[in-house]
Formats: sequence, C-alpha cells, structure tokens
Amino acid sequence: MIDQRSHFGYAKGGRCPMRQVSLREFRTRGVKALKDVPEGETTLLVGQSGPAFFLVPVFGDVAQEDRELRRAMALASLREGWRRAEAAGSSLASDEEIESEIDRTRKIPEDKPECA
Repeated sequence: MIDQRSHFGYAKGGRCPMRQVSLREFRTRGVKALKDVPEGETTLLVGQSGPAFFLVPVFGDVAQEDRELRRAMALASLREGWRRAEAAGSSLASDEEIESEIDRTRKIPEDKPECA
C-alpha cells in the first residue's frame, strides 16, 4: 500500500486513506511537513523500509490519555507474556505464590543485597 500513494499523500485503494509523510521530510522540515494534514487526522511516517510511526493527535486531557495509552500497552505486554508462557508450557503463578513472593521481598532489608 505504501507504493500506491497519490500525489496528495494518501494511500490509494485502502478502506481508510491515511496521510503519509516520509521520515526524511519530517526530519528536515519538521512541522512544515505536516502543513497539508487536516487538523485531527492521524499521519503515518514512512521510512525507506516501510511504515515507521503514527503521529496521533491528542485531544482533551493529555495526562489522562497518556495514562490510558500506557495502561493499554502494559496490558498488551502482559498478555503477550502470558501467551509466551503458555506456549512454553509454563503455568501462571497463583495469587498465593505472588503474595508469598511479595512478602519475602519485603522482608529483605534494603541495605543488604539478597545475593552476596
């Protein structure tokens, strides 16, 4: 789809056209490279090897959106870890095992390393 860009910077043939800006142009021109992008539109930064980054507009409370994004990324990371553990045949720790590990760690004085 990257190779089928129109002269307006939109991908042809896709369901949802998205503005594409080359990484090189963005690095050299900065915000000026985005002047033709309509306000509030997500932009795809494209490098030599294909899509690289999304520029996503932020609306409203930036701190709240950041927390929600970080939470979603953490949850995705956990799910990927769970999937890998299951694929490797490892079982997930029970709540009791987790609590036991937390208690054990809290009992270790901070000034004394666990492995000496």
